Amino acid sequence: ASWQQDGLMEEDMRMPTFIGLAGAMLATGLIATPALADGAIVKVSLWDNGADKAMVMDLVMGGTGDLAKANMGIKLSAETVKAGEVTFELVNDSKELVHEMLVIPLKGDTPPPFKADANEIDEDTAGALGEIEETDPGKTGTATFNLAAGRYLLVCNIGGHYANGMWVVLTAQ
Repeated sequence: ASWQQDGLMEEDMRMPTFIGLAGAMLATGLIATPALADGAIVKVSLWDNGADKAMVMDLVMGGTGDLAKANMGIKLSAETVKAGEVTFELVNDSKELVHEMLVIPLKGDTPPPFKADANEIDEDTAGALGEIEETDPGKTGTATFNLAAGRYLLVCNIGGHYANGMWVVLTAQ
């Protein structure tokens, strides 16, 4: 038997209960979103030594510089993941500088195309899969990508940051 109260049918009253129960199960981990259940999670720290530090500028992939001298960089919780769905949980650990993170598939050991006049990678020619856009200091960002087996350049492409060592290679296998 169905009943009606204040214009709502019995069926209408059950829906909020179901939604509330599903939300509680999701929050407590009894059910998970597909990105968390099926894919890898990589924690990403974008770091720098401050805006007043000199830019080294010869630390591009395949360059001659020493990455140990970088004044900025990207640190990953894992540099190898299972191919498939990968979620990046990014924190901009800088105190002063905005950073971003692009995901670019690599073709062998060939560095991505570099636009010297802009001091950045040519994102379109490089075939960037996407990015976590410019993130303010202390802020976070998240993005999920479906990565085929291969190597990927994770890079901050704000002018000068890549050349100053703000990149890392991630392998999906």
